[in-house]
Amino acid sequence: MKKVNILENLEYGENKVLITSLLETEVSKEIRIVFKANQIMKEHKTNYPISIEIFEGEIDFGVNGTINNLIKGDIVWLEANVKHDLKANSNSIVRLTLSKKDTINRVKGVLKL
Repeated sequence: MKKVNILENLEYGENKVLITSLLETEVSKEIRIVFKANQIMKEHKTNYPISIEIFEGEIDFGVNGTINNLIKGDIVWLEANVKHDLKANSNSIVRLTLSKKDTINRVKGVLKL
């Protein structure tokens, strides 16, 4: 058994989105992405499917140019190689589930685009 708390050591970055690895299993990686209101992750894509849960707050989740408003409790799944972007409408916490083959460094690299 592995246990983590998404709220443990939580902080909001004044000038950038904060990305933290929470948990890694044999098949997936759980990542926490913390946004202050109006912070963004520019358009990007991944080679693997992802799952995104809005744990707290409200996010505009753009998929191929279409904006989807996601609120606390919403979970979405996105297939591989689909362009997407995120903009926080309020302070928000996002749980991102990655394939074991994907890396947190790739996710952090999105912030440098």
